[in-house]
Amino acid sequence: MIKTELIWMNGKFVGWDEAKIHILTHGLHYGTSVFEGIRCYETINGPAVFRLKDHIKRLFDGAKVMMMNIPFTMEEIFEAVKETVRVNRLKECYIRPIVYYGYKEMGINPMENPIDVAIACWPWGTYLGEEGLKRGVRCKVSSWLRIDSRMLPPLVKVAGNYVNSVLAKLEALKCGYDEAILVNFNGRVAEGPGENIFIVKNGTLITPPLSAGALSGITRDSVITIAKDQGISIIETDILREQLFLADEAFFTGTAAEVTPIREIDGRVIGNGSRGPITEKLQSEFFRVVRGEDEKYLNWLDFV
Repeated sequence: MIKTELIWMNGKFVGWDEAKIHILTHGLHYGTSVFEGIRCYETINGPAVFRLKDHIKRLFDGAKVMMMNIPFTMEEIFEAVKETVRVNRLKECYIRPIVYYGYKEMGINPMENPIDVAIACWPWGTYLGEEGLKRGVRCKVSSWLRIDSRMLPPLVKVAGNYVNSVLAKLEALKCGYDEAILVNFNGRVAEGPGENIFIVKNGTLITPPLSAGALSGITRDSVITIAKDQGISIIETDILREQLFLADEAFFTGTAAEVTPIREIDGRVIGNGSRGPITEKLQSEFFRVVRGEDEKYLNWLDFV
């Protein structure tokens, strides 16, 4: 990780190495925090945060699910995110806002604990690698099932949910793959550990519905919108594991992963084993959009 200079904590900037919490912070012990992953891109008009308002809206939605009253307004968090990028003098970066139950009481009940908020940002390249963006990644269908909404809220980014993701990721890496794919309790494809998933079959783009246990992904929503505008047929429906193997193309979407092709799943080559034409088209347009090169989507950019 590349250190930057300052982190925003509860309305004040502190040095990167001084951004500390108490060891008995509730969110550390029980996963009682919500967070976002956001990217800022360099554009011809300067740095711009991609879909900032949508990310912060989802952050507040997650806080509501966790019964957290964030002690700042959405507008204050919007400005704090942009100011954090500005003070660190970054043209491109990954941004991590987090809201967590802080230090006061221990035990399962967090209601007596303060609600703390922090925002950090740092330079971070493509999550699954530049080579993955071009050639695609190798995936394993995980033995760990995706969490169910009867257990935890998969629609929002609650920290505790990501133990599920970590276990799936570790299993995939230990087995020699780049990434995992999780199925739900009904055997239907849900998502990757930190990405939504799409397949292409006979020219149609297919992605699991949110009811399959997928995160309400903002990059997912962006790609769906771009695909419709490009005239690509798209449906949201359940996907069986074997449908993954028989797909013509497949790819992940996410703030960290952006649009990353999948070239192999459980030893089965997907399509011709390289980035497919629809994937490449959507990937190319996505990067034009985030860099402000398509005026149609400029409302998705908040300039720093």
